[in-house]
Amino acid sequence: MFNSKTIITACFAIVLAGCTNLDEDVLDEVLGGDSSNAAGALAAAYDRLGDGTFTSHGGMLAMQEYSSDIGILPTRGSDWGDGGKWRAMHEFTWASDNAVVNDNYNNLTNGITRSLTAIKTISESDEEQKALFLAEAKGLLAFYTYHTLDLYGQAPYRDPLNLDAPLEILQAKDAIDDMILEVEALLPDLADLGEQNTHNGRFTKQAAYGLLSSMYLNRAVFKDRYNANSNFNFSEAAVSGSGSDMDRVIYYTSLLIDSGRFTLASNYFDNFSINNSGGPELIFAITQKIDNLHNGSNDLAYNSMERNQRCSPSNRGTNASCITPEFYATWEGHHEDPRFTRKYQYADGTWFKNDGTDVSVPANSIITGTTLPWFHFNRGIQVGQQYGPKLTTAGGFEMTTDGRIKVSALVCEKSATTPMVFTPELNFDNPTQAVFAQNQINRGTRSFKYEFDPQVGNGASNVDISLYRLGGIYTMRAEAYLRKGNNAAALADINILRTSRTREALYNNAAGVAIPAIDMEILYREIGFEMYWEMWRRPQMIRFGKFDAARLTSAKPASQPYRRVFPIPQQTLDVTKSFSQNQGY
Repeated sequence: MFNSKTIITACFAIVLAGCTNLDEDVLDEVLGGDSSNAAGALAAAYDRLGDGTFTSHGGMLAMQEYSSDIGILPTRGSDWGDGGKWRAMHEFTWASDNAVVNDNYNNLTNGITRSLTAIKTISESDEEQKALFLAEAKGLLAFYTYHTLDLYGQAPYRDPLNLDAPLEILQAKDAIDDMILEVEALLPDLADLGEQNTHNGRFTKQAAYGLLSSMYLNRAVFKDRYNANSNFNFSEAAVSGSGSDMDRVIYYTSLLIDSGRFTLASNYFDNFSINNSGGPELIFAITQKIDNLHNGSNDLAYNSMERNQRCSPSNRGTNASCITPEFYATWEGHHEDPRFTRKYQYADGTWFKNDGTDVSVPANSIITGTTLPWFHFNRGIQVGQQYGPKLTTAGGFEMTTDGRIKVSALVCEKSATTPMVFTPELNFDNPTQAVFAQNQINRGTRSFKYEFDPQVGNGASNVDISLYRLGGIYTMRAEAYLRKGNNAAALADINILRTSRTREALYNNAAGVAIPAIDMEILYREIGFEMYWEMWRRPQMIRFGKFDAARLTSAKPASQPYRRVFPIPQQTLDVTKSFSQNQGY
């Protein structure tokens, strides 16, 4: 972990030393070629995406979901107190010394540093793919800077080609226009996905279209962050091209939707599964691999599972984050939507339905490279009594006499008299504090959106993490259409998402059901159905004017507009006077 002093120093020095010690094989894995200095510097910039920033529950998930109406990480008895840093994200009590706020600022600005380093190194190299590598490095710089401006309102920059250039502090309301122009200028030098040895883990033209769509969609918020009534000007003339910001969102999202390169997965949860590498929806993703060199992170799956939920005798969950009552309530009447939950079928036809009717599942699903049986939990939002295997005193799964894994009703590991009943209600003893007693640790429905990879301990994973995927692109285009008053086009896009997803064979592969009409409230609900737990909710709430309101059933009070951005860490302010603290902090 880099502290603010390290980051600022690196911004001045523009050196790679200390930023990364990536293995040569990892460089080849990322870039698909020999690791030269230019390739190594670029790989280091990519590495910051997957080194906790977008793969850890404490990274962008904490910033974008725990602060939203979707997710929360409460203190659960003896666990997850940690000085209150997690519950502060939902209670809106964070300050400039909050560890979550500080760590993510350091990660993102370290991404800026690594990108600037890559730009300098590539510019001075004789790399054969110099123009491509340089465009990718600049694309990553824009990606990290965009997220820093989104969360903190300010971001550091220094001309990487001029060692005498001063440190600049970019301000969101001014920098967003320049960033849009800069990314658009990169398009001729970026590769199309799949060309020039690229894959969806590289910053391609298609990744740039996703970033440009995001920037145009949120440009009005960046320019008027503290608007008291959330009356953002989404009809402002675009910084380039013709029409308004929403016209440009429609333009760039349509380039992706109409390209024929991507298709919606009928099984929604395939997008978040172990075998999702190269998936049909993934436009820009963090490619993860268990290779004993740079193992991927399992945190987005592991964090929500209860400690007695075990995919193998040696792997378990950690009983931390959960869904808010507010978000769970939006699914009322929509539990048959294919994105709500999906049951697992074993190769012999056995279903695990997680409803008490299953007494056993086959044990012949074996974790690669081991003799351990693999128990497959259901996916999506899990509610009510939970079922699964229990451990014997010898440390293996309880088995039936015919060699199958025995399925039982589960209890919580750290409160054995508390049944593992995930309740939609949280019912905190003190409604203003997200704190549970030890016998209340079962509360909160859980997000099992990402598949738990049981191969190498709790921490490693092969699941690629989507940064931009086709489903999200449809939601952005639908929002742009609706903000322009084209309800029919917005409804068509949302219904494409709904009807393209299908349920499991247990329900005859039934397709999702179209809705008859749409307005802003319905669209907001539908974006949640498609994009929950994918680290985009906070900016969605701000755009829709919902971020400031109290969420009393999950301990969030009414808040002032200044909370729409996080504070600059105090440790950064102590190092350099170039920054000033954000309004309200």
